[in-house]
Amino acid sequence: MPDLNRDKLFAALQYPLPHALISRLAGRIASARTPWLKNLLIQRFARLYGIDMSEAEIEDPRAYACFNDFFTRALKPGARPIEEGIVSPADGAVSQCGAIRHASIFQAKGHEYSVDTLLGGGDVWSEPFRHGSFATIYLSPRDYHRVHMPCAGRLRRTVYVPGRIFSVNRATAAEVPHLFARNERLVCHFDTEYGPMAMVLVGAMIVAGIETVWAGQVPPHGEQIQRHDFSDGVSLDKGAEMGRFKLGSTVILCFGEGVAPVAQLAAGDPLRLGQRLMQRI
Repeated sequence: MPDLNRDKLFAALQYPLPHALISRLAGRIASARTPWLKNLLIQRFARLYGIDMSEAEIEDPRAYACFNDFFTRALKPGARPIEEGIVSPADGAVSQCGAIRHASIFQAKGHEYSVDTLLGGGDVWSEPFRHGSFATIYLSPRDYHRVHMPCAGRLRRTVYVPGRIFSVNRATAAEVPHLFARNERLVCHFDTEYGPMAMVLVGAMIVAGIETVWAGQVPPHGEQIQRHDFSDGVSLDKGAEMGRFKLGSTVILCFGEGVAPVAQLAAGDPLRLGQRLMQRI
């Protein structure tokens, strides 16, 4: 069967699935602390995806209390040098990057989605990004899954947006319209030296949770948009951890005019946390 047909079938099969139930079950298994079960999950996962434990702060896979702790493992200090400019917030690969044109973000050939919808509705908070730039970063299962600040910033607002939780891999992005604007997500608005920045943590199939350093676990599978303003702000340095995914997903960065991805980056390129990603123009 041609790849295109397999992609269509993979995407189509996800529509009727009970996304929330699957993710809850995955979360329970991933948080299990029964030694034989968590060790079996960790060992098989590490072998399947070729996990390099030599760069982990705790190298022994059996030392983790549960699979989630292993999956969100910390790196050794200095494992990811932080370069100049706006850097990648995570290990992963470029899904897409470029200009936001007519308030729309490019997802894949034949698919775009509204930046207003992505950020939880058109208002003064989404206005600065309608003619700005974006970078979508996909975190695969083998990647480091903590998310860090691409530049220093002061948190001003978060918006939890309920939605479906389709897979966010290449095949689904190519086949499911408005994928990132229909999946569950947490939008974090920051003030930075480069102007306003929106950092979007997108949920996905079997993702057991999203956490932030200022609020901990974000309750998943909600039914209403939830907005929280931070009048005093939460200041985070460039390279500091801001959140993490339990079982991986996607990060989308949005900036206003005057910022663009570095010229050499293209869809499919691998990224490392701290690698230069965007710059002033």
